[in-house]
Amino acid sequence: SLRGSWRLGNGNGSVVLRGEVPGCVHTALHRRGLIQDPYYRFNDVMYRWISLDNWTYSRTFKTPFDIRKWQKVNLVFEGVDTVAQILINNITLGRTDNMFNRYSFDITSVIKEVNFVEVRFISAVSYAAEQSRCHKAYSIPPACPPPVQKGECHANFIRKEQCSFSWDWGPSFPTQGIWKDVRIEAYNHYHLIYFSLTPFFVKSAQQWSLEIESIFDVVSSKPIAGLVTVNIPKLQTQQTFSVKLQPGEGSIVLLVNINKSSAVEAWWPNGHGKQTGYNMTTTFIMEAGYQIEKFSKAYFRTVELVQEPIPGSPGLSFYFKINGRPIFIKGSNWIPADSFQDRVTYDTLWLLLKSAADANMNALRVWGGGVYEQDEFYNICDEIGIMIWQDFMFACALYPTDQNYLESVRAEVSHQVRRLKSHPSIILWSGNNENEAAIASNWFSIPYADREVYIKDYVLLYVKNIQEIVLTEDKSRPFIASSPTNGLESVKEGWLSQNPYDTHYGDTHFYDYSNDCWNWTVYPKTRFASEYGFQSWPSFSTIEKVSSTEDWSYTSNFSLHRQHHENGNDQMLQQIGHHFKLPQSTDPIKKFKDTIYLTQVMQAQCIKTETEFYRFSQSEIIKGEGHTMGALYWQLNDIWQAPSWASLEYGGKWKLLHYFAQNFFAPLLPVAYEDKGVLYVYGVSDLHADRKLTLRVIVHAWSSLEPVCTLAKDGVTVKAQSAVLIYKESINNLLERCRNCTRKSCVITFCLVGEGGLQSPTNHHFLSSLKDAVGLEKTHLSASVSQRDDVYIFVLQTTAIAPFVSLDVGRIKGRFSDNGFLMTEKKKVVVFYPWEPTSVEELEQSLTLTSLVDVV
Repeated sequence: SLRGSWRLGNGNGSVVLRGEVPGCVHTALHRRGLIQDPYYRFNDVMYRWISLDNWTYSRTFKTPFDIRKWQKVNLVFEGVDTVAQILINNITLGRTDNMFNRYSFDITSVIKEVNFVEVRFISAVSYAAEQSRCHKAYSIPPACPPPVQKGECHANFIRKEQCSFSWDWGPSFPTQGIWKDVRIEAYNHYHLIYFSLTPFFVKSAQQWSLEIESIFDVVSSKPIAGLVTVNIPKLQTQQTFSVKLQPGEGSIVLLVNINKSSAVEAWWPNGHGKQTGYNMTTTFIMEAGYQIEKFSKAYFRTVELVQEPIPGSPGLSFYFKINGRPIFIKGSNWIPADSFQDRVTYDTLWLLLKSAADANMNALRVWGGGVYEQDEFYNICDEIGIMIWQDFMFACALYPTDQNYLESVRAEVSHQVRRLKSHPSIILWSGNNENEAAIASNWFSIPYADREVYIKDYVLLYVKNIQEIVLTEDKSRPFIASSPTNGLESVKEGWLSQNPYDTHYGDTHFYDYSNDCWNWTVYPKTRFASEYGFQSWPSFSTIEKVSSTEDWSYTSNFSLHRQHHENGNDQMLQQIGHHFKLPQSTDPIKKFKDTIYLTQVMQAQCIKTETEFYRFSQSEIIKGEGHTMGALYWQLNDIWQAPSWASLEYGGKWKLLHYFAQNFFAPLLPVAYEDKGVLYVYGVSDLHADRKLTLRVIVHAWSSLEPVCTLAKDGVTVKAQSAVLIYKESINNLLERCRNCTRKSCVITFCLVGEGGLQSPTNHHFLSSLKDAVGLEKTHLSASVSQRDDVYIFVLQTTAIAPFVSLDVGRIKGRFSDNGFLMTEKKKVVVFYPWEPTSVEELEQSLTLTSLVDVV
């Protein structure tokens, strides 16, 4: 391994330091104290010089083996970011230009006992600009990001993390560095490069089989024969194959039939069953003498993307079947967890992914403007049952298709599919993010006469290259060319549909910041909602770390600088204004904190409304629309401390939205909406059996902790994996029954209760805007904290109804069992799960309790 300390220097030699590999220039400079935290205040712009310089990594190493004994020696880079010349002992081995590729250089003839290896980078920014200049035939838009993003230009001309040139939620840090493993490997006879397992269920035989693919480099001049034994002890399955490896690089594919008398437990998504995996050993014993033993985990699951006609509706369905069972996809979209990938540790990934699972999510979409995630990411998803919609790394742009570019992309796609296809968590490959829509909706104002050129490029890149490779390499899961797309309808229209946002086909992305988000009629009754969202600010404790006192106002230069979405800060205030009073405090810091709190309340309430609409639309067709089978809001995580669409702040802290997600994605949930003065309540269930339950509806006056009236409807049947209407009544009737209630003075809460402790979260429905609520009183909220085993118990007490109660313990890492709730009872118990050691005293000192009535 060549991990560890390297020498790092800039173009003119004025800066020289030690840098860790894997790593990048920014983190090396920061670790050595030569720059501040790149995320502090305005440093993203102050530190542009780092990306514009050309840096060189170099080191000397002793060869730990006798070179003469090995037929082949390679220098292997799992990831180089991005454009570099690679030299060993002053001999150029080759060049790299793709961050997502694996590079292997044959150094058999040049390696010595002591070696000097150099990686000479050139600035990604200047390389991209140069590539764009050389593309003279026609322009490939967009040239540059919008000015509000303070980014770099021509990201689409370099195979690098697209959002590292800036995005509407992230800074511009076009890194340079050796971002993954680097090593020397030496071998005789043959060497295993890739190894993958793909499960198939053979319906006719009612039997599972496993396809094992091994890709070798054979260095002997004649074929090598031998035996391969595959052993899965738990499934009483052992098979031996005789194989012959031809000289050069080639693959062997073995089909293992699983013993029929063994009960195979399938892999299921979170909330639908266990994530069983089986230990498996594959042993290669070849005539050349030495053997390779490969330990892996075999998972058994099938996936189908069902696109077929729906009775009573034009268009086609768009939903996933896992192991033959239709699954409603619940989750979010994943962006890179940091601008500097070497800061993303196993613990970072575990915390974020576990938080997704804890919020009842079963899926994430790895978005196409970031990176193909590290192996650990997919391993964790396999373990906790998070399905992955995997984009290829192309986003919101058109791309060149010259020969060199296509060759680089082909190598990237082959490598990534081979690396990742064994993961049961990955259920779909998708060619790009929003590029079909970009051409169809003409985002880049391309004259109609020139469209054909770009359509031809589009089909060449995503269909004739990417799709072709994916279907050759992986027959076990579906591929779509873009998102949003009309699926088979897009294919029929020559891969570019008239309107990729058509609700009757495929998936949609939907954003609307001007209409009132509590109004469910503005949302598309789509087959699959793969992106939708609203922004909010991260908590004050998260902002505080990267700002100074003068930054702490909503209109400060810092607050403007951190907002990378045009008019984003104003849009949040406008959306808040629909239903809440804006903060008026004369204390500037209180006003800032109140505003942050309200942005989080607004975001949580907006996405709750929209997600519940998608969930209750799963079983119905209205005016030809419906059968919604997926809700992935934008976005799960943050790349830095800034306002964004995320539900988890940078560092993992849960925003109010994430606590709401835990409820609106619950396996059993009553959902209410109003239409023409009538209240409808749906029972939404992801459970695998029908349940007889009781629906409890409680009406509260804002002015009292005692319910005005309660209603229990028994014997309500909530059907398995569907959404059914379980209650309807006109609001006027309801208010009449509940004496003295008006829309402004009362609020409705409801939950489902069944036998054996089965219970849904308590949901709420507001009858008016909270800014018009009558009877809401200033409340006295208090909490007592105690420790029980390794968790902490917060007992909350209130003297009046408190909407959107938020518990915040500042910088103490951890999460609550519930937060942002409507408190309608005197007492409520909330559990705090710490992520690091803390104490009752620390928690008491850090705790702030806020509810809507505290905002002045």
